[in-house]
Amino acid sequence: MEQEPAQDAEAEPSGAEAKLDKQDNTQVSSKPEKSPAEVKKKINENFFYTYEDVYSGPYVTNDTEISTDLLVFKHSFGYDCTRPVNLMVMDRDTVGYVAGNQVILQNLSTKHQKHVRSSCGGGIGFITAHPSKEYFAVGEKGKKPNIVIYTYPLVRPYRILKGGTEVAYVFGDFNRTGSLLASVGSSPDYMLTIWDWTQEETLLRSKAFAQDVYKVMFSAENEEHLTTGGLGHIKFWKMALTLTGLKLQGALGRFGKTAVSDIIGFVELPDGKVVSGTEWGNLLLWEGGLIKVELCQVGHKPCHEGPISQLIFDEGDLYSVGKDGVIRMWNFEIVDTADPVDDTGLVEMEPMNELWLGKNVSLNFITKIHDQGQSFWLAQDTSGSIWKLDLTFSNMSHDPERVCTFHSGGIEAIGVSPFTCLMATTALDRTVRIYDFSSNSQLSLIKFKQGGTALAWAPAIVSPEGGLIAVGFEDGVVRMIEVYDPTLLPGHEGQANEIAEINLKQVFKPHAAAVTALAYEPKGYVFATGSKDKTVFFFAVKNEYRPIGFICVPGPVQALQWSPPSHDKSTLLILCENGFAVQVPAPHHGKLYTVTTYHIVDLPTQYFHFYSVKSQIKLKDEIARREKEKEEKEKARLEWIKQQKELGIEVEETKEEEAEEEPLPPVYIPEEPSPILCGFYSAPGKFWLSLGGYDSGFLYHCEFSHGGEEDPEKRKDEPFEVIPMKNTENNPIHRISFCTQPPLMFCGMQDGSLRAYPLKEEGISEGALKDYWYLNVHDNDNGQIRGICCSHDDACLITCGGDGNIFTFDLLSEEEVPKELKVMIPPPRRGLEKEKATEDIKDPDAYNIEEYKQKEEHERKMKEAEEKKNKKREELSALRQDFVLLLQKNQELPKHMQLHREEFEMDRRIFEELDRQTLQRIQLVQKQLAWEHEKQFIGLQKLQKQFQDSLEFTLTVHAIQSNHQISTYSLLTVSEKYAQDKKQEDSKGAVHKEKWTGLKEAEQAEEEISRETSPVHRGSVAFENEAERLKTPDVQKPTTRYIESRRQKIRRLIEKYDALKAKIMKRRAEWHELYKSKPRHSHENSKDAEDIKEARETIGCYRLKSATDYTLTADERINTEKKMMQLAILEDLIHKTKVNMNKEIVSLRDLKVSTIDEIKSLVKEVKSIQANLDVSEHLPIPPIPQLHPDEVPEKIVECSSDVLLKFKEEQEAKAELEEPLEGCASFRAFRHVFLKTPPVEEGDAMVQTGDASAVVTGKQEAYEMEKVEPTEMELEILMREKIKNLYLQETLIKKINTLVINFDAELRLLRHKKLKMDVQMKSADLRCITCCEELLILKKLEIHEDLLEEQICAIINKQEDIQSKLKSCLAQMEDRKSEIVMLEEREKALYASFEASLGENNEFADVLTDILKKEVVYVEKEEVRRKAGEQNENEEEDDEKPDLKTDEENGGSERIVFDDSVCPEGKRNRNQSGQKKQETGGLSVGKAAQTE
Repeated sequence: MEQEPAQDAEAEPSGAEAKLDKQDNTQVSSKPEKSPAEVKKKINENFFYTYEDVYSGPYVTNDTEISTDLLVFKHSFGYDCTRPVNLMVMDRDTVGYVAGNQVILQNLSTKHQKHVRSSCGGGIGFITAHPSKEYFAVGEKGKKPNIVIYTYPLVRPYRILKGGTEVAYVFGDFNRTGSLLASVGSSPDYMLTIWDWTQEETLLRSKAFAQDVYKVMFSAENEEHLTTGGLGHIKFWKMALTLTGLKLQGALGRFGKTAVSDIIGFVELPDGKVVSGTEWGNLLLWEGGLIKVELCQVGHKPCHEGPISQLIFDEGDLYSVGKDGVIRMWNFEIVDTADPVDDTGLVEMEPMNELWLGKNVSLNFITKIHDQGQSFWLAQDTSGSIWKLDLTFSNMSHDPERVCTFHSGGIEAIGVSPFTCLMATTALDRTVRIYDFSSNSQLSLIKFKQGGTALAWAPAIVSPEGGLIAVGFEDGVVRMIEVYDPTLLPGHEGQANEIAEINLKQVFKPHAAAVTALAYEPKGYVFATGSKDKTVFFFAVKNEYRPIGFICVPGPVQALQWSPPSHDKSTLLILCENGFAVQVPAPHHGKLYTVTTYHIVDLPTQYFHFYSVKSQIKLKDEIARREKEKEEKEKARLEWIKQQKELGIEVEETKEEEAEEEPLPPVYIPEEPSPILCGFYSAPGKFWLSLGGYDSGFLYHCEFSHGGEEDPEKRKDEPFEVIPMKNTENNPIHRISFCTQPPLMFCGMQDGSLRAYPLKEEGISEGALKDYWYLNVHDNDNGQIRGICCSHDDACLITCGGDGNIFTFDLLSEEEVPKELKVMIPPPRRGLEKEKATEDIKDPDAYNIEEYKQKEEHERKMKEAEEKKNKKREELSALRQDFVLLLQKNQELPKHMQLHREEFEMDRRIFEELDRQTLQRIQLVQKQLAWEHEKQFIGLQKLQKQFQDSLEFTLTVHAIQSNHQISTYSLLTVSEKYAQDKKQEDSKGAVHKEKWTGLKEAEQAEEEISRETSPVHRGSVAFENEAERLKTPDVQKPTTRYIESRRQKIRRLIEKYDALKAKIMKRRAEWHELYKSKPRHSHENSKDAEDIKEARETIGCYRLKSATDYTLTADERINTEKKMMQLAILEDLIHKTKVNMNKEIVSLRDLKVSTIDEIKSLVKEVKSIQANLDVSEHLPIPPIPQLHPDEVPEKIVECSSDVLLKFKEEQEAKAELEEPLEGCASFRAFRHVFLKTPPVEEGDAMVQTGDASAVVTGKQEAYEMEKVEPTEMELEILMREKIKNLYLQETLIKKINTLVINFDAELRLLRHKKLKMDVQMKSADLRCITCCEELLILKKLEIHEDLLEEQICAIINKQEDIQSKLKSCLAQMEDRKSEIVMLEEREKALYASFEASLGENNEFADVLTDILKKEVVYVEKEEVRRKAGEQNENEEEDDEKPDLKTDEENGGSERIVFDDSVCPEGKRNRNQSGQKKQETGGLSVGKAAQTE
């Protein structure tokens, strides 16, 4: 909704919302105020709102003269059938549905309508009826929309629910008793609200989901349960009573393994389970928030072919409604108790009953009604129908009845009759419908193969009867239809079923894309069509529309408008979507512009390429605003100065310094030009434009220029006048229509609203378009107005929009509405009943007019060329006949007069040239086919490499006398990925191993060094040195006690350490003796060796990987490379074994071939021998074995050109005769190639024939010999020959049989060997599979091992750094030790100098000794503590602690507390020199201690 009403309401609260608030405030103020603890007073059941205060009426600007009652809603002819749920049944005759900003209550019998407008004008989101049918709820859209509850049948506003959502309501549902109402909102809040609607209170609310929610429904059995479904989700809700009150708890359904689907239809069963539909048509049974089973039909067929839009549980039956137009009834018990039977989760079942409504039916919603004691259902069909269904599924069930029909989807175009109250509409549902808006009825419709996109009702000058309509379609076809009264046809009086009928008069296809605009010239001579294919086609208007030609324009055509009759010349204004406007004069309807094409090239054309000026306008407005602000500031300053002067205060009139202004916004030009939405002529060559996109918000006055750039794309044309249109920045004007009485300009907006601007005599100007009348009519989201028409008498206004609605309004107030006149249906044309039906263009890919013209021109040219060729052929034929006659006459002459053949050749060079051309053609063909030949040759090589070279032929050798056979192994070449040489260990692993080994060696070396030099030994040496250092001569008595005490303490320490050292040395000697008794590494105990050998042979290996001492050597560790090498070795071994066996089988095949050859020669010898024997003495000759085709498989790929040609012929014969497989050409070719008798056998046949003839000859000779009696010698010779032949015959036959038996024996032996090998190969294959699985595991673990190796490498590097630091620390320790030794030497010298400085009998010896003792004790204490710390690192640390403590205590008892900076009394002067020495010595000792 636009902002005008809101702004007006803010200025003066007189709008609908203000009235509602006023009523509410009045109601509250009339009651006494209550404390918060008191219960809120309930709304009286008899309280009603006033409809006039609730509904949103028209908005009128303050200064306009237009009355708010300019338009009176009359009727709605459309139905938004694509809305998800847009059908509400109130009683058996009345249904309700949403139509834009109205709810229409229509009586299905009488077609009478009541309409209820929305309260805020932002549109309507849902409607739903109360279970009692006494109320219905209307959920609206807009800013802070309301839900209004109306009573029925009085239709009075009863309750208004506020604050349930931010932008729009999507769905609402009453519970079973009707006490509660659930509503769900759209983006951005998706708020689910439970209302106590009778008291206008919100009980519960919660965000339903983060994406679009389609539906919310109460459970029919448990009113505390709700279900919501939407985009990719379903959610189950409970109204639970908690400690803090009543809460709304939601559980999101989890799809699990099932694909996520949008949930549109669902229903809760009595036991709490929920059944929902899916996008692919199956049912889902939900339990506990999870999918229990997925239900489908038998054979895994979906329950519906497409999404399931609704599920209903009614009277114990479960119904599913699908987008495929089918309603199925399912067995509730089977659905409710279904359990999954396999991992797929699918359960198959068959529907109990089903009803299919038709092919093009798509059901969206059904609802139940009761009619005369019977239950019926009304169904919403997205194809534009309302059905009445009987779902009893019995023999007495009624057939589905289509109650109402409407357009499906948005209305594309509308036209009004110039004579009567008829209008025509078309849409993408492929229908054209005729309405009578005086009686509010649909008269007729006609359906085509494609959707309609444009429509124009022919003016009276073109069709005097007023029944001709031009309709453009999305496939580029234009159809001329005519509406007529069928009762006026001759012979059809009283026989018509409809009031009006539609006849298809003419069909033509001028375009290759959708037709977007149609326009008739005012004089009626030319008809123009525009299309998205960037062409405008012109037709001469006659009885049959004749094409004149077409022009090309720079962009897809948006609109066409002819200049009005007031202009001197008839021109056509062509508006293109991409910002171009083109003007062309009307072509002469009788002139033939071209012969070969319809393209008109020489038609004068003017272009206007819109160049955006909106940014410049905004810049000028910004500059003007800033100048105005400056002037106001300056005026205010001068006024203040004037006031000050009047008060007698002198003020300097200096100008204030101007503050820095913000930079002006840059001029912006959109990259893509703004689309032109509509426009109209204002004067010759001038026109107004309304644009969308960035340039919306203005009306632009433009003019065609005569000069300028020739290329339209390079033009930059700016309008010369701009009128800002209030509140159209984001709501541009899409359609403009004019009304003469009263003079108004109607504008159809993008948000479905309608505006009316009063026009004055001066025409359109900025002042004239300042005031307007405004009303929200169509849906605010998808109800863009696509057509506005006034009736022939300007008494009615008609609008159509993208929401599928068609509204009619009376332009007069209700008091001035005249009585309804009966519509006048146009009469039929003369001879219409005798005309044949016009042949329609049904193929969307058919040729358009230009393509057909080009095709005809091409065929004409080809025909002329063919005629010329035929003439030449006839001439050549005549010459040939003459030449033949000459040859005949030449033959009839005597020989000496006949001409030779060469003499007929006029010029030999002609034949040579023909031969040369033939050769060139052959070479040219070879060159043309060279690439194809090379391609086929390379393809053959690739096929051979892929299938033949990589695979050895499988050879099968058959036994001769048995059915035994043996086949070779099918082998492939060894895989290259395992055919690599075995590598050494990985370089990175080798480096790590080397570092690790070096580290271990370094640690072992350090351990050996530490073993050799123990800390105890070092400590004892240190103490010995200390003892030597402390041995000072006994010079004086005071020092003698101190020295003796120190010696005693050191002696005790030395004794302790000597005892400890002796103990360690003794232990070391024991270990040395133990190591001496240890046997050498090479020593072997014979008994142990025998036991180990027996254990290895009998016990086996019992090393467990889970044992703590289990370790693997480097050779035993398996990695990916080793496993791949193992696999490669195994595969290579298998391959070699199989290759060897194949070689043996091939050798056996070769043996069979040689055996057959030998048998053939033996058979030949036997036959020659039998030729000399009597037939009765012939032994049967064994049959010659034959080679089977699978024994010589290499011949499969051997074929010659003859074989290929024969194969081709047989294939063609097969295609013609459709022979069975045994008789097919490929089988015959195979048999011909491989089973034909070898050449040797053919030779044998010839030999046999020769032998037979020899036998006959022998018989004849024997017959002749019988005439002469042989002698005894001859008889003996014959007998010997016979015996010899019989022996040879028998021997050869035995040899033949022996060869056969031996070959069969060899085959059986090899077969037995192969069977054993098969077992081994199976085991090897299993081992290969195991290796592959291990390899996969190793590859998975390799990533983790690489990570561990990197960590090990980092730790090794860190350890090396620590070792280097340790070495540097040890070097520093050695340096410190050397410094300590030097300090000890200096200390000894200090003690000696101290004794010398005291002298003999020094009375201050004790004091000075105490001072020295104090410093020395501190040094000794620290030294002992350090030595004790070193000792604690070794054994016997506990025994030393008490002694050290005792020494410390003893040492501490000798300390004296005094001020060492003060000399004793009376002795200062005497011992100054001694004191100086003492201070010098003490200072040196202190420095030594600090150094230590």
